[in-house]
Amino acid sequence: MNKLFYNYELWIAYRYLRARRDDGFISIVSWFSLIGISLGVAALIIVMSVMNGFREELLTRIMGLNGHATLYFDEKNISNNNFENIQNTLFNFSEIKKVSALVESTVMISNNDINRGVILKGISLNDLKSNDLLIENIDIETIKLFGEKNFIILGKRLSTNLGLKQGDSIQLIAPTGTNTPFGKAPSAKKFIFAGTFDVGMYEYDSSVIFMKINDLRQFLGMSENYIDKIEIKYFNPESAEILNSNIEDVLNATQTQDFILIPWMERHKQLSNALEVEKNVMFIILSLIILVAAFNIISSMIMLVRDKQASISILKTIGMSDYSVLKVFMMVGSSIGLLGTITGLFIGVIFSKNINYIKGLLEKISGTNIFEAEIYFLSSLPAKINFSEVLVVAFFSFFITVIATIYPAWRASKLDPVKVLRHV
Repeated sequence: MNKLFYNYELWIAYRYLRARRDDGFISIVSWFSLIGISLGVAALIIVMSVMNGFREELLTRIMGLNGHATLYFDEKNISNNNFENIQNTLFNFSEIKKVSALVESTVMISNNDINRGVILKGISLNDLKSNDLLIENIDIETIKLFGEKNFIILGKRLSTNLGLKQGDSIQLIAPTGTNTPFGKAPSAKKFIFAGTFDVGMYEYDSSVIFMKINDLRQFLGMSENYIDKIEIKYFNPESAEILNSNIEDVLNATQTQDFILIPWMERHKQLSNALEVEKNVMFIILSLIILVAAFNIISSMIMLVRDKQASISILKTIGMSDYSVLKVFMMVGSSIGLLGTITGLFIGVIFSKNINYIKGLLEKISGTNIFEAEIYFLSSLPAKINFSEVLVVAFFSFFITVIATIYPAWRASKLDPVKVLRHV
């Protein structure tokens, strides 16, 4: 009997959801509520997926070229034996994947009367080959040429701006130079363009040059043992902060000179925090779409209650309880919320999965570049769906719509059938 009565309540709720022709305005408001919830949920999923993807891609590229932790020593002239000792000490930690010695300087590059300030990174051929991000974005011929003396690799955008072809000669000018009777003169030298790398990040592709570390030392007039910093890569970048504390303890016990160890979280703290704050702010702003849709549900439900006063009164007269009436209208409102949430989830996930295809389509139609690499750092629009966040969005949306349904449903359950039927 209870099951039959429950199905009866469900049947009434279904009848109320199917608006008659004379209930057109109520139906329109309900449809707008459903569309509003769908758009709100979809927008939240798309924006949060893009923010997740943007953060991950940005940090992956930054760490791919800069390491997960950077070790600076007061004494720059570290002998090869001493570097090997430091390297062996660090490799005692099973969590460490790679240790690299680097020399870095800011120089000017000049070609065809075009001058650019760039970052010149000195790296060994082995370190270049073992860098996953770089090796995936450099062709084999370029790597072979880089192994020869005085060959350099430029970011793709930088080489395009300078109009370079493979094998071209190009001049680099360094601020550190030789002493002359008229003061210090900058040193200039011609190098051969081996090829390009393209990591998909504008900041690096437009302003970074790689040179073999020994060639760079000679160009800048440094000793053969000179090292600017030591970069460390971990198997798990998230463990950098905990590992750094242990590494510092070991180095303090084995090294006589002062050093500073900086994890990637500290180096890029402002960027990471800014992205997280932006994501949270966008969640709050886009949640307002769902809240507006929830108010539309309240309006449509109140209008539905007024429209169905007579039928509610008749049902209550023949024995339907206040609780059953409450359940009927809760089902009506919750159904709108549930359908809107499911539709929004479907749209949001499909859109996020195909965001670069949709971006390309919109750019083709509009004839403009929607995602400028110069502004957004990355050359493609990344998206990473976090299913725990999707569940939070779905729960939040459905919870808000259920809350919005309570008041109209309660009003319907408290209708006095005698008063209503007296005026029919």
